Amino acid sequence: MNVPSRREYRTVIVGAGIVGLFTAYHLLRAGAGPVLVLDRGFLSSGASGRNGGGVRQQWETRATVRLAREAVAAYRRFGADFGYNIWFRQGGYLFLGGTDADMARLRKVNEVVRSEGLDARLLDPAGVIRIAPELNPTGIAGGAFLPTDGTLYPFPAVWGVYEAVRRLGGEVVLGLEARGVRTDAGRVVGVTTDAGEVTTGHVVNAAGGWSAEFAARAGLSVPNVASRHEILATEPLKPFLDPMIVRLGDGLYFSQTMRGEIVGGLSLPHPPGTEGGMPTSPEFLRAFARAMVGLVPALRHLGVLRAWSGFYDDTPDGLPVIGEDPRLPGFVQANGFGGHGFMLAPATTLRVARSVLGEPTDLDPALFSPGRFRTPGGPRPAEGLQLG
Repeated sequence: MNVPSRREYRTVIVGAGIVGLFTAYHLLRAGAGPVLVLDRGFLSSGASGRNGGGVRQQWETRATVRLAREAVAAYRRFGADFGYNIWFRQGGYLFLGGTDADMARLRKVNEVVRSEGLDARLLDPAGVIRIAPELNPTGIAGGAFLPTDGTLYPFPAVWGVYEAVRRLGGEVVLGLEARGVRTDAGRVVGVTTDAGEVTTGHVVNAAGGWSAEFAARAGLSVPNVASRHEILATEPLKPFLDPMIVRLGDGLYFSQTMRGEIVGGLSLPHPPGTEGGMPTSPEFLRAFARAMVGLVPALRHLGVLRAWSGFYDDTPDGLPVIGEDPRLPGFVQANGFGGHGFMLAPATTLRVARSVLGEPTDLDPALFSPGRFRTPGGPRPAEGLQLG
């Protein structure tokens, strides 16, 4: 069994995905060690190793657009900062609308994104086909496009931050489960693991789809719900597609990697929670094939190499949960990212680290605070563009 080398840490982070690792990196860069990162799985065993690698700045809320823009800038610098090539390619994100209602929604998104100074474009059907000529124009009412959105390879990104954490003196222990949180006088004083207890004043819940489960182990009820999403990769083709394509109507999304594979998914209903594990299904393969062939007929004979699934970590308002939980001082939430933790990680984790350090952040607590769901009030902003 892997065990921590110390009995006491300033901060223990539960979850060694991109959010947990980036949080450790920011803390260590600030000189706030020692830091321990725990994960019961292996590196990239969760959502950080199971996503499509999309990074976009088109969102419904200004706050999310600003975080995404900061994250894109960080991923552009990633090679210089971490020494790993993540193959970040800014081929854009092309959202497709098939109805007047879709286009009304994309129009609102476009207005928000443009108001933040980004070159977002609203397209008619002819404009969509100019960007992606291989698409079947039938059923396309228009689209929205931002050329500075893009895709990356998740695995070197995870490894790059992991190695940086270790170089800075952080400790990452894999294959060890955090069983609970010990408290004294109403605040965090330690974490219990399969290898015993470690003492700490701060615990960061970066457990992704299992964040509600770990919060419950600390005696906290949260509204996060895990939902399973399936994805696949095809055999490689000669490159023909620059942007990530996302269709509002059914949640179909796909992009082409630099090696030529098509990587994409489609939203299907699954029972909530993590109990069913992360399999894939014949129903998904059939639904994805029908959707893809209808939109890109030239792919009708393309073979699938592999398929898999992973968990979104959804909140009622579609916004992440960031900051110290007011019910338990020392317990910091860094979860609820839906399927977009990787997209936002460089920016959001900087705020998580500041919360651990007791420093103010620029995040609106009405949008991101762990206490927002228990505060009475009227309608709140929500982020509903949880696609691709």
